[in-house]
Amino acid sequence: MKNSYSSLSVAIDDLQKHGYTEDFNLVADGIESKGLKQKWKAGELDVVKFYRFEGMTDPGDNTILYLIETKSGKKGLLVDAYGADQTVVSSAMIQKLRLHHDE
Repeated sequence: MKNSYSSLSVAIDDLQKHGYTEDFNLVADGIESKGLKQKWKAGELDVVKFYRFEGMTDPGDNTILYLIETKSGKKGLLVDAYGADQTVVSSAMIQKLRLHHDE
């Protein structure tokens, strides 16, 4: 696991090799894995690290890649675009993600 990556796809490829294999999606009160058909609330997960990627020409390319570990032992990645099109999430989940933005 590196401190930075040249692109989102390079980061995903490397981090999957480090065991972050689940594909998490942001939902209103936490995250979900469609493959596992499971959901976790904000209190049931930890954000281990995050990486920011900013598009050079298209603001729509701005993303954050979160490394997430659930209390049940699942490890995976959450890719979240930031900018104009924001997902509506609970205040607990916003706080969970915000804590790591400020570090």
